[in-house]
Amino acid sequence: MLPPLKPIPIKERLSILFIEKGHLDVLDGAFVVVDKTGVRTHLPVGGVACLMLEPGTRVSHAAAALAARVGTLLVWVGEAGVRLYSSGQPGGARADRLLYQAKLALEPDLRLKVVRKMYALRFGEEPPTRRSVEQLRGIEGARVREMYKQIAKRHGVEWKSRNYDVQEWDKGDLPNRCLSSATACLYGVTEAAVLAAGYAPAIGFIHTGKPLSFVYDVADVYKFETVVPLAFKIAAQAPNNPEQKVRLACRDVFRETNLLERIIPGIEDMLSAGEIAPPLPPEDAVLPAIPEPKGLGDAGHRG
Repeated sequence: MLPPLKPIPIKERLSILFIEKGHLDVLDGAFVVVDKTGVRTHLPVGGVACLMLEPGTRVSHAAAALAARVGTLLVWVGEAGVRLYSSGQPGGARADRLLYQAKLALEPDLRLKVVRKMYALRFGEEPPTRRSVEQLRGIEGARVREMYKQIAKRHGVEWKSRNYDVQEWDKGDLPNRCLSSATACLYGVTEAAVLAAGYAPAIGFIHTGKPLSFVYDVADVYKFETVVPLAFKIAAQAPNNPEQKVRLACRDVFRETNLLERIIPGIEDMLSAGEIAPPLPPEDAVLPAIPEPKGLGDAGHRG
């Protein structure tokens, strides 16, 4: 059996590292990325909380096994995270943040505090006092509808309402198609951030009952400063392929603004409004759930 590797605390790790057009493998017990010319780039074992695997990346079995042992999350994404296709070992095999998130979501007083914080971050002002989550949701919806109108007017786009049907995509008007493409990109990068930070996409506070409820909660905080103005700007240009142009523009904006790296501390800020400290993870939180067969040793590792 392979000797256990002591995990590096999350706060001492690099948060995110993108890998594009390379082969992620293991050499001498550490991660290594080999590009098409054979150049090797070594990565610190356990020193990265999450590896974002962009198009053109291959991953060896040894690398996936090492990631599981040291608690490094592997996420397969589109360029700059505009799509999330799959993830390996969500949360880095840690339950502490999941339990913390669930406690905040299940206790009404704590949930309301988090919702109020999300509202304040989204609109830049404190929400009205003595309002329930349901009431704040209604107030938020009205403000969002007005913001859509204002941004559309600023870009000279005719705006009716937020209305689309994923089953009849081509029947939607141009602004709605651009908005849907842009928000899908934002949801991809947000889900990657949620997983990298060790939380559950389904446990939401404003949105509930959906597989990506928490993703929607977090994405909404950043939506109107990032993808919504971009979507209306492209809608005003009326390009031949608006969805593709939106995706490429989102990719560039996400990279230029380091959005993914901003979202992770943002999540911590939102949840801290609950005023309870997240529990410390147990020492064996990121060790393998199933021991490796005896006698195999490093037989599957190259180098």
